[in-house]
Amino acid sequence: MTFDAVVFDLDNTLCRRTGDVDAAYRRAFDRIGAEPFGTPTELWGALDGPPDPDDRVGYLGAGLARVAARHGRSAVDPVALADAFLDGIDNSEVELLPGAESVLAVARGLGPVGILTNGPERRQRTKIEALGLDGAVDGIVYAGDLPRRKPHVEPFGAILDALGVEPHGALYVGDSLAYDVAGAHNAGLRVAWLRRDGDAGDADGYDPDYVLDSLADLEAVLADG
Repeated sequence: MTFDAVVFDLDNTLCRRTGDVDAAYRRAFDRIGAEPFGTPTELWGALDGPPDPDDRVGYLGAGLARVAARHGRSAVDPVALADAFLDGIDNSEVELLPGAESVLAVARGLGPVGILTNGPERRQRTKIEALGLDGAVDGIVYAGDLPRRKPHVEPFGAILDALGVEPHGALYVGDSLAYDVAGAHNAGLRVAWLRRDGDAGDADGYDPDYVLDSLADLEAVLADG
């Protein structure tokens, strides 16, 4: 079966951060004059559900409030800390994952290529520009600026409209089972799941059409398609 178009998620699918998040986390405490507690890893585990693109400070602040409670630091203002943390993150500090440039070229040989990311343009555009992806894709949808984000079907419909293809002819590539695999299947696309380092072999009840351990694996899928 051939592919009329290929659509990629952005974060942890085409690119990864290169900046020191631990350092940004520590700097946030310096900015508000508080002694550090917790770690970014602890914060990620304390966050509830997907990010809110319209209230990133509030979203992170809620997670930081939970971390503060576990460390007996409820006197620290979690909203001020979240604001300081976000201010210290440079979204231009990203790099393409190994194999990304090559697989994008292969995908372009098949038809239009798109990017669908759940982040808003004000944050993700910086990454796109830093990675030089503007000229490598035919359409970008920032679902964080839409009424609904992945795994809802609307963002998938938006990128398909931008590329001028039907769902059954498109392949979506992403690293999240709950957002990428679920959303793409609900929207009628075929989907390749890029497993993250440390992911178990099974798909936790989801059913991706293809399972990839690296972007290099995608080249074989596209060649067969």
